[in-house]
Amino acid sequence: MKSYLFPGQGSQFTGMAKDIYEQHAVVRELMEQANRLLGYRITEIMFNGPEQKLKETEITQPAIFLHSVALVKLAGESFKPGMVAGHSLGEFSALVASGTLSFEDGLILVRQRAKAMQEACDAVPSTMAAVIGLDDETVEKICAEFNDVVPANYNCPGQLVISGSVEGVARAGERLKAAGARMVAPLKVAGAFHSPFMEPARKKLEDAILHVTFSQSLCPVYQNVDALPHTSADEIRRNLIRQLTAPVLWTQTIRNMIHDGATSFTEMGPGKVLSGLVKKVDKAVEVV
Repeated sequence: MKSYLFPGQGSQFTGMAKDIYEQHAVVRELMEQANRLLGYRITEIMFNGPEQKLKETEITQPAIFLHSVALVKLAGESFKPGMVAGHSLGEFSALVASGTLSFEDGLILVRQRAKAMQEACDAVPSTMAAVIGLDDETVEKICAEFNDVVPANYNCPGQLVISGSVEGVARAGERLKAAGARMVAPLKVAGAFHSPFMEPARKKLEDAILHVTFSQSLCPVYQNVDALPHTSADEIRRNLIRQLTAPVLWTQTIRNMIHDGATSFTEMGPGKVLSGLVKKVDKAVEVV
């Protein structure tokens, strides 16, 4: 069964989607619609930078979402997913691809999500770090020793991102290295995504999500908060509200999709981050 994956923050690059914008009228039309909805030319920043501007959460998230949905639009009739999933921000792209959200509503929610997350980050300094080379259980046990650090992204076996206060993540990092972690790498992010530090953002986004129309999905959407397939509009909405403060269960998602019949994964969006993670979960599956 053909499955599609949609990347999250961190996969952006200067020049993203410029080629498909120049070559395909259907993509140009979609991206110009996004420029009008956002009230500024996000395409200008996507194509030309500066890179520092593109890295800002309020620019990055709509840019990656737009690139991903443009590729779905470009695929046209050939886009027939058996199942979909998106990593963090990518879940919004997956919901548009599956017919659960309209493009317009998806873009508006992503813009509000990015703004709310940036405000939460500005209010209280916080951070994230990737823990490489330890099993999930060990990382969970060490995080439990701290009241301000949590597991945030279960990316693949041997790679779990932690999230929390700046001081807490630093102290937990020392404990994790002592426990045998090969590396604890601080991430260049605005704050502690997928942790209780995002509660103010979750509340703001919940209000926006409740005012947007969700439809029955055309195919199963494997959601971050439980790694399980959903097609019900109400279930998808509830899980999306929880997403900002809950961990991304990506390893579990890919395993469940494979168990449920996924034989190939196509990454739709900038970069190849998810393709690499899938291969680390299961070397045997086809990745495009």
